Amino acid sequence: MIQPVRLALALVLAWGAATPAVAAPVERADRKRSVVVASSPADALPVVRVAHDTPTLFLFPAPINRKTLTFDESRIRVLDAGERSVIVQPVADLPEGERYEVGVFFADGRAPARAAFSLVTDPAEVDTRIDVQRPELTDMACPVDVPRTPRPEDFVLLGFVDKEGVTATLIKPYDDASQGFSIVSAIAYRGQGWVLVDATIRNHPGRSIWEPREAVLTGRAGLPLRARLVTVEAGEIVPGGSGRILAVAEVNQLSASPVFTLEMVGDGRMLTIPNVRLPKVASGGTP
Repeated sequence: MIQPVRLALALVLAWGAATPAVAAPVERADRKRSVVVASSPADALPVVRVAHDTPTLFLFPAPINRKTLTFDESRIRVLDAGERSVIVQPVADLPEGERYEVGVFFADGRAPARAAFSLVTDPAEVDTRIDVQRPELTDMACPVDVPRTPRPEDFVLLGFVDKEGVTATLIKPYDDASQGFSIVSAIAYRGQGWVLVDATIRNHPGRSIWEPREAVLTGRAGLPLRARLVTVEAGEIVPGGSGRILAVAEVNQLSASPVFTLEMVGDGRMLTIPNVRLPKVASGGTP
């Protein structure tokens, strides 16, 4: 009677030795830390460790534009987005080697304009709270915002393009001999809440170097529209040379196909571009 008992005990021990042990789930260590957002498109995104069973809270040092929040909905859930906070949680632990970006624009537009993070899953740690820090501009830095290369979705998220699309009209070449300018080519664009004139200007030989500093669009009725100027490459246009200048104005409402005069003032001379016909608003999303 003793032998069967010994045999059964031996079989149990043998079975236990042959069956691989099931590893107990490892509990991840919670971490709260600060990260600095990338200051330029060339910088690597800060890495944040996330887990499917733990929400991760991002606290921002300035208000964010929640409409510009971008993420992969198939992998990441946004549980909440506030004026200065975002809470995310992956649908499932991210496989090893996979990273997913979460990004949002700051509301003030100051550089760096966008905060973006690379999300990964770490078997040992998870970030439960991230205090986002924004690098300050150095004394040598240019105060103009230089964000990463824009993506198509940015224009929609920021509200510059909607279902109405963008429309455009050509502006006839124009020569202003009295002031020493020629309009080589120009085109007017209109989108959601904005108009833009893109002009290539030639400074006549024998004239002084010219750089535009102020711009105004004046219509047949209503108040003038003050525009901001964006120069492409060098700001100054040398005698006999050409330069490309963009004049951008923010608008709420415009009458259908209004005709404006664009005036650019700088360095003792004023460039006038007459008959700037701003495009009609598109209908049905067709430019």
